[in-house]
Amino acid sequence: MSIYTNDIDAVATLKAEQGSKWAAINPEYTARMRAQNRFKTGIEIAQYTADIMRADMENYDNDSSLYTQSLGCWHGFIGQQKMISIKKHFENNTDRRYLYLSGWMVAALRSEFGPLPDQSMHEKTSVSALIEELYTFLRQADARELGGLFRELDAARDAGDSAKVTATQDKIDNHVTHVVPIIADIDAGFGNAEATYLLAKKMIEAGACCIQIENQVSDEKQCGHQDGKVTVPHEDFLAKINAVRYAFLELGIDNGVIVARTDSLGAGLTKQIAVTNEPGDLGDQYNSFLDCDEITQAELGNGDVILKKDGKLLRPKRLPSNLFQFKEGTGEARCVLDCITSLQGGADLLWIETEKPHVGQIGAMVNEIRKVVPNAKLVYNNSPSFNWTLNFRQQIFDIMVEAGQDVSAYDRADLMNEKYDTTELSAQADEKIRTFQADSAREAGIFHHLITLPTYHTAALSTDNLAKEYFGDEGMLGYVKGVQRKEIRQSIACVKHQNMAGSDMGDDHKEYFAGDAALKAGGEDNTMNQF
Repeated sequence: MSIYTNDIDAVATLKAEQGSKWAAINPEYTARMRAQNRFKTGIEIAQYTADIMRADMENYDNDSSLYTQSLGCWHGFIGQQKMISIKKHFENNTDRRYLYLSGWMVAALRSEFGPLPDQSMHEKTSVSALIEELYTFLRQADARELGGLFRELDAARDAGDSAKVTATQDKIDNHVTHVVPIIADIDAGFGNAEATYLLAKKMIEAGACCIQIENQVSDEKQCGHQDGKVTVPHEDFLAKINAVRYAFLELGIDNGVIVARTDSLGAGLTKQIAVTNEPGDLGDQYNSFLDCDEITQAELGNGDVILKKDGKLLRPKRLPSNLFQFKEGTGEARCVLDCITSLQGGADLLWIETEKPHVGQIGAMVNEIRKVVPNAKLVYNNSPSFNWTLNFRQQIFDIMVEAGQDVSAYDRADLMNEKYDTTELSAQADEKIRTFQADSAREAGIFHHLITLPTYHTAALSTDNLAKEYFGDEGMLGYVKGVQRKEIRQSIACVKHQNMAGSDMGDDHKEYFAGDAALKAGGEDNTMNQF
């Protein structure tokens, strides 16, 4: 017997116990409302999605072709539409497809201060609020879809079509939820370890099963693709990883997932010199990357910070900002040490922020990490900050040069030029872009591929195209041809925008609550019927 049928029977029993005062209560309507509200709390969602993500991680370890993907979103409607689209196009299946919550987009689009750069200046609670909003919209997508199935069931019963009744009941019993894991960006923790713990709790309570944290200094935080990044010693970062783990454990999500992000590849600065107690310890390894001058006792200046290593006095180079700089060319080695330390210190997945999408570069670092942690896995930012076209055309250009091929027809610095779009070089580059995720999942240990800011860019592009047409010579045809006609022909659900906003669910509830006296919005005069 299905959960749906069990709920009908259970409510029918309750109704009988309550007698005439529950006469107006319909057990099946109650069962429908329960089905449409499968997840009662964010903690339930966090546990459900953590189980999914852990199973996906195990499957990837056994087969690297089973990598996972997500797209970043900044509003519940965006996340909802993505999952509705995925279910529509991929046989009602959301397997291995997540959502990503980008701190960059929260800062740029969700702050009460207005658009802000990715520097942790936005309200920290806006992060957990967006998680809650995303799951509210995903749960409504479930309710809307199930509402349609309930109406199909009623119509089949009215028509006496028993086969249709059985088929529809099966769809209800085996409904695939739109609720999927969210990888949520907590930046550098928005303060000290206690602040990190408090915010992590809020995020988990909102439904997050996976929290991504980076090793930058919280009050100096920069976007991973900008200059001026400042990292913290490993012990400081591990304290924040521990804080997130304690938040998961306190709330009962024992298998919550932590992504440790290192920005060391592009970070040339540190605010602190690490504490070290003996040669070769973690603090000593961190300090070994500092750019220092060897000096004598006589060369000591007022206020100098001095390290003693192997019997030598070393003066780290300190900038006017009071920051210390690392030696040039140490970024990859620092990334490897960061990753090994994070995995050994409680993280589950890694994130290496790179300056370009290059399988060889990422794979080389992962190979070093896997010498110590064999099952190390990455989350990778397929960032819109990269010029993917230029990067991959230049990679193909360099491969052609190495192979001794004639490249005289190409200008490496100008490969973005439209005149190269129909060339063999361009075709090879596009194929490399197409297979980048599968290739790097196989060769560079990338378990999860995400695009941080796709909906930011698609919103801008589509709005630009609409404004150009609508305010230009096309007028209303600009909207009809460029938007509505495509929505109808591609069966985009939100072409029925009243339905998407919940009008049909509202009508269902009016009938449940008021019976024949209900005043419904979905009658024959509703223009939504044109679609």
